[in-house]
Amino acid sequence: MIDRLTIVGVGLIGGSLALALKKAGFVGEIVGASRREEHLKEAVSLGVIDRYELDMAKAVEGANVVFLSVPLGAMGKVFSAIKPGLSTNTIITDGGSAKGCLVTDARLALGELPSGLVPGHPIAGTEKSGVNAAFAELHQDRRVILTPLESSDPEAVKMVQSMWEATGAHVECMSVQEHDERVAAP
Repeated sequence: MIDRLTIVGVGLIGGSLALALKKAGFVGEIVGASRREEHLKEAVSLGVIDRYELDMAKAVEGANVVFLSVPLGAMGKVFSAIKPGLSTNTIITDGGSAKGCLVTDARLALGELPSGLVPGHPIAGTEKSGVNAAFAELHQDRRVILTPLESSDPEAVKMVQSMWEATGAHVECMSVQEHDERVAAP
């Protein structure tokens, strides 16, 4: 179980993750973070998140797990923004479609790859976007690929795998290189 989950970018993917984890009873509190307050207010009113922070570092303070659900081009800025709020035992995962660039962005922004970093790629979506399109069953019976790094703590990998399994997803692991060669978006 996750006591506190922070979702950076509460749209279809992150919002559906939140709803599924709430439905499964796998999460205590969910904190949302974004640049747009109106978007976060909507997520609270829909019951997707419990509260929000506009300050990314504050949003991740005390979080057991942080899920990054932002465009790949924004990952570097997000890693830099959350860095001051991360603890040594914070688990960080994501929903991006390419892993090599995520790892590079994390290394550049954080200085070294934290042991809690477990890159991931949920293979799910619809033609709709935004938090109002989120639904608890989006990830059910869908594939999620985790790409643990050599530096990833096995307990962090286990937690991220358990998180996705709680949504009803089928989890598999592969290397960053294998993932990007087989399934990454161009």
